[in-house]
Order: sequence, then structure tokens, then C-alpha cells
Amino acid sequence: MNVKIEECWKEVLSKEFDEPYFEELTHFIKNEYKNHKIFPPSEELFSAFDLCPFSKVKVVIIGQDPYHGPGQAHGLCFSVQNGVKFPPSLRNIFKEINADLGTAVPQSGDLTRWATQGVLLLNATLTVRAHQAGSHQGKGWEQFTDAAIKAISEQQEYVVFLLWGAYAQRKGQVIDKSKHLVLESVHPSPLSASRGFFGNHHFSKTNNYLVENGKLPVEW
Repeated sequence: MNVKIEECWKEVLSKEFDEPYFEELTHFIKNEYKNHKIFPPSEELFSAFDLCPFSKVKVVIIGQDPYHGPGQAHGLCFSVQNGVKFPPSLRNIFKEINADLGTAVPQSGDLTRWATQGVLLLNATLTVRAHQAGSHQGKGWEQFTDAAIKAISEQQEYVVFLLWGAYAQRKGQVIDKSKHLVLESVHPSPLSASRGFFGNHHFSKTNNYLVENGKLPVEW
């Protein structure tokens, strides 16, 4: 199947595109875009991959679903389009970065600036119906994104995986911890952030590890 995705990723994930589950998923997604309001827009479906080529990945942040409100999701987990009000989890992420690194809270919640530095902002499920959280779970996206995580773990070295919350931590079970740094905490959601997300220092720990292994730190 000819999938419009960044060339490095296309090669790495080529086997997935020929699997029966992916054909079924593609059929389902095409019908969903045709008959319902789906986020993100179809042209931004693979933005996480397109903005962060496989060969450039040095940090992976795993989310669950895209935002399901108008104008929010654009293919990067936790990120919103420029000018959109920060969702609570993103606001807490910026709060921790400020406390950890002293970096000012940005004006924009568009995390493209992270993606282009090698941060793969990967939702487990890449699409969702408007106002229906979890509506595209269990359709095949999870198998596809598991394959992406496994490929990074197997083929790259010294990558930092940020696993926030039980869902991301379960999804990270395929990661080889002997060759990568896996940092875990509760989710940045207001329901849990005060129980261990605030003060986790994941952003400084990430940069320290990258520098120790000859990579440029991320400008968070």
C-alpha cells in the first residue's frame, strides 16, 4: 500500500502497510473522514512522523488520543495549533518545564518546534471523531504505533522515552531499557499532575542524557 508518510518511516514501517489490519484500518479511516468530522485534518494525520524523520528521533513522548475539540489536534500529541487555548495537560507540561529549566512559558502551544528537533510526539491512536474521545481506539492504530515504538527501540540508540501515565507505560513495555532511557511518571492531567508529574524533572534529565551521549539537547 502506498502511504503518504515521510520516506525514512515509509521504509521502516513498510511491512505494516501490507498487513491485513492496516488495510482494514485504512478503509475504516477513509469512511470516517467521508462521513464524520474527524481530527486531525487528513493532511496532518502523519505529522508526528513527517516532522520527525526516523533517523532524527532522539526523544519519544507517547500520548493516547488526539484532542477532539475544533481547531486543536494537528497530528502531534499534547500539541495544539497556534492561537488555541492551552488544554490543561499542556499547561501543566509548560509549568513543569518552567520549574525544571527556568524556561518561560511560550505564547504558542504548537509543539512543531519540538518535533523538528527530534522529538516524536506520538499518539497511540492517530485519529478521533469530533467530541467523541476514544472513538477510534481498537481499530488498528495501536498496532501500528506499537510497531513504530518497537522499531525505534530496536534500530536506534540512546533515545529518551517519556511515559506519562499508566497507558503510556503499558505501551512502552516493548522498549529495550538497556540501550535507551525510559522516564516514567503520572500523567500531566490536572487529575494526577500533583501526584508526581510536577517535580519529575524529566526535561532536564532528558537533556542531560542526550548530552552525555553526544546529542544536542532539546530547546524545550
